[in-house]
Amino acid sequence: MKVSHIGIAVRSLEEAGVNYASLFGEENLHRETVEEQGVDILSFPVGDAVVELTAATRDESPIAKFIEKRGEGIHHIAFEVENLQEELDRLKAAGVKLINEIPREGAHDMLIAFIHPSSYNGVLVELCQKKG
Repeated sequence: MKVSHIGIAVRSLEEAGVNYASLFGEENLHRETVEEQGVDILSFPVGDAVVELTAATRDESPIAKFIEKRGEGIHHIAFEVENLQEELDRLKAAGVKLINEIPREGAHDMLIAFIHPSSYNGVLVELCQKKG
């Protein structure tokens, strides 16, 4: 398991992108839309991980709801695993509260699943696995 990315919820990808580019630079930026999640993502590689700015593309998306309730800021931390379904099954058997029991489509050609914040001291955890 390794840190994959940190997700930051933002209202405007363009405004936040300019802001974070001043910190991380503009090299190797990646922009992607994940229709299933209702988000646009702008990714900044930082060392072996990524800082992922995430903006809602529709009002009912989880990011829109998060921003409405809590405002902009850190949304989740993601860890890459070798076998996502095995990891979800192991965690469920250990009593961890899962948001997604079955992997879903995510950005960067990954499968993803979220763990409820109540399981890890209020932190929303995402697990991800590279496809193929």
